[in-house]
Amino acid sequence: MEFGPLKIRLYGDPCLETKSKAVKEVGPVERMLIAAMFETMSACRGVGLAAPQVGINEQIFVVDTGKELFVAINPKIIKTAGNEVMEEGCLSIPRVLVDVKRAKTVWVEFVDQENRHVRAQLSGLAAKVFQHEYDHLQGKLILDYLKPQDRSRIVSQIKNGSYTGNVLGDEDGNTRKI
Repeated sequence: MEFGPLKIRLYGDPCLETKSKAVKEVGPVERMLIAAMFETMSACRGVGLAAPQVGINEQIFVVDTGKELFVAINPKIIKTAGNEVMEEGCLSIPRVLVDVKRAKTVWVEFVDQENRHVRAQLSGLAAKVFQHEYDHLQGKLILDYLKPQDRSRIVSQIKNGSYTGNVLGDEDGNTRKI
């Protein structure tokens, strides 16, 4: 049994807003899924991919920042420090970029694909990606970080097919980056 490249679920798919279930055991099927997730993420030029983004509501995500490469199963964020705002995109919400406030450093725990318990301190891009993918497992998307009026406007534009990029017009006709 092989998974091959997987289809990325797009905004509006219920999988993306559903809290994922814990993985009971990491076996051959999970390892094949992980391999397919890495392949899919790489093909899409992503740095992280969570299982809900490929239609599987299990607590698994993969990360490849170019410097850090890991699989997180049943992840937990134990502690955070500092904050910074960084522009984020998401493979499941193409062309949307949102400024998201995240912790600069996170202390995390997870199980890897070999069933080893991992504790790590992450900072920089790895910390941001971990938090972004962790949000996916909670059913949370980058759109949830927007002010309600901005979120409503973008969601409406996405649904009616008129959203063309990361610039929003305000009531006065001015444009601003979100």
